[in-house]
Amino acid sequence: MSSSGNAAKKQRLDKMLSHIGVGSRSDIRKIAKQGLIHVNGAVVKDSGIHFDPYNDKVEVNGEVVTYREYIYLMMNKPPDVLSATEDKRDRTVLDLLKPEYAQFEPFPVGRLDKDTVGLLLLTNDGKLAHELLSPRKHVPKIYEATVEGEVDADDVAAFAAGVELEDGYVTLPAQLTILSRERGTTTISFISLIITEGKFHQVKRMFQAVGKKVTFLKRVSMGELKLDENLALGAYRELTKEELNLLSAGAAEL
Repeated sequence: MSSSGNAAKKQRLDKMLSHIGVGSRSDIRKIAKQGLIHVNGAVVKDSGIHFDPYNDKVEVNGEVVTYREYIYLMMNKPPDVLSATEDKRDRTVLDLLKPEYAQFEPFPVGRLDKDTVGLLLLTNDGKLAHELLSPRKHVPKIYEATVEGEVDADDVAAFAAGVELEDGYVTLPAQLTILSRERGTTTISFISLIITEGKFHQVKRMFQAVGKKVTFLKRVSMGELKLDENLALGAYRELTKEELNLLSAGAAEL
C-alpha cells in the first residue's frame, strides 16, 4: 500500500486536524486556545506546532484523533451521475459524498458510463489507483447486463476469441456467460461478462459488434473487490481492512 513509507514525517497540527474534518483552521485555533487539544497528554495551545502524526497521541476534547492519509470508498454508483470529479452540467459521484470524505479529495478509479450502475472505488491513493488501472495489469472486471436480443453460443465463442469493434480494435478475450432469457416479442438475455481492459463504452460496443443492444449494465466486481449488495444505489462505505488488503495484494500480484 502507498502509506508504507510514512516514517516520521512531521506535520502542522492544525493542518492535520483540518484534513481529517475536525474543523477549519480558525476553528482549531479557537479549540486550542480553550485548552481542548492534547498531544501526548500535554495541553497544546499553539495549533501551528509540528508533530509526528504516526507516533504522537492527539486528543481533541477528550477524544483520540487518528490520522490517516488515504481513504478508500466503495460506492454503488446510481444512474445519471458522472464518474468524474467535477462537471458544469451534471452531478458527479463526488457530489454524493459527505464533507468529511469529500475533503480528502478522492477520485473515481476508472469510469462507469453515466447510465451504468454498480461498483465504483473512490480513493485519494494515486499509487493503488494506477496499479488497478494500468493496462499491463489486466485487472478483471465483472459486469451483469440486460441485452436486447438472443445471446447465444456463437456470441460466447466470439467474445472468447476477442471482438472487433467498429473502429477496428480487437478486444482481449472475454468470458461471456448466459444467465437466462426471456422470450416475447423481443428476446431479452441476461448475461455476466468478465473483461480485463476498460475501453470507452466497451461492453456496449462489444454487444453492438454482434448485433445486440445493452439496455442495463451493472459492474459487480473489480479485481478482488466485490460490490456489497447491501449498498443501495448512491450509497457508499469505507472498505474494510480485509477488502483493502485483498485489493492491494491483487493489484500487486497482477
